[in-house]
Amino acid sequence: MEQIDVAVIGAGVTGLASARAIARRGHSVVVLERHPRPGQDTSTHNSGVIHAGLYHPPGSLKSRLCVEGRRLLYDFCATHGVPHAHSGKLVVAHDDSEIQQLEMLNRRGTENGVEGLEIVDRAFIAAREPAVNATAALWSPESGIVNAEELVRALLRSGADAGVIFLPATKLAGADRTADGVVLATERESILARVVVNAAGLYADDVSRMLGGETFTIHPCRGEYAEFVPAKRSLVNGLVYPLPHASGHGLGVHLVKTTGGQVWLGPTIKYQERKDDYENDREPLESFAIAVSNLIDGVTVDDLRLSGSGIRAKLHPASESFADFMIRRDRQNAAVIHAAGIDSPGLTSCLAVGDLVASIVGSGS
Repeated sequence: MEQIDVAVIGAGVTGLASARAIARRGHSVVVLERHPRPGQDTSTHNSGVIHAGLYHPPGSLKSRLCVEGRRLLYDFCATHGVPHAHSGKLVVAHDDSEIQQLEMLNRRGTENGVEGLEIVDRAFIAAREPAVNATAALWSPESGIVNAEELVRALLRSGADAGVIFLPATKLAGADRTADGVVLATERESILARVVVNAAGLYADDVSRMLGGETFTIHPCRGEYAEFVPAKRSLVNGLVYPLPHASGHGLGVHLVKTTGGQVWLGPTIKYQERKDDYENDREPLESFAIAVSNLIDGVTVDDLRLSGSGIRAKLHPASESFADFMIRRDRQNAAVIHAAGIDSPGLTSCLAVGDLVASIVGSGS
């Protein structure tokens, strides 16, 4: 039987960043990933936005780790050659009531420690995004964009340099708690891990049960994207957002100029039963055209084409508006550390999440 200090279940950005941080503290680490390649679920099915930290309650893990993680992520991308852009973001408003909401968002972001926020006028908007229809906006200079697939690859390489062992196409088949940790069964071998980090994303609740941990529920929530046809990409230069959903479920259908020059519209948001259904009953292009008309005048379905979709791993049902990240030891099995419910801003926060997980591993509490 193989023995290891820490086994990480899941090779999305949360799992890879956690494994890297743990290995850099001197522990032996193995990452189990059910797919043939890392980052095949939520990590590479999202907008790729580097969030500044505007949206979530002050003092929450989501707010704190977003601000910390954003700074770490810009440094990591620069050091490791990950394509990214420190582009800034406009959150736009169209009337006085929406301007009041911008002011509230500005106050929340400032309380969260976001730098450089300001309410800007029509002239500022027109200078940066001439096609955008808005009377005022919240300018967030610290927001940006990253190529998520390249980030995954860089985290994998950096982790390997620190000694992380990556086991692709290795699904957790079973687990037994022992006095020395947890014995993890795969199709090929058994691994005795002193500590197990549950970074299984959409399947974190299933993995917790398998590990003899506490019961919680991951609610899959699908977001879909459209994109501008190539001839219309010049309409957008950076990141343009509406005000976030009042429900708290999402940030609204926004415009993202990717590192590759595409312009994505999305994501939509819909709770669903299945964790692997990316395509059934997709939103029609007409829905995206209506949504983008609140940001840019004159866009029609002929200017758009359907793009990809992703599924968020939420810890709260549709009837609730907020749940924080779950990053802590399991309450039933102390050998298990959860990094679960890592929805937005999980990509931005990944390095800070990894550092927090590594500190819990090191503390033994």
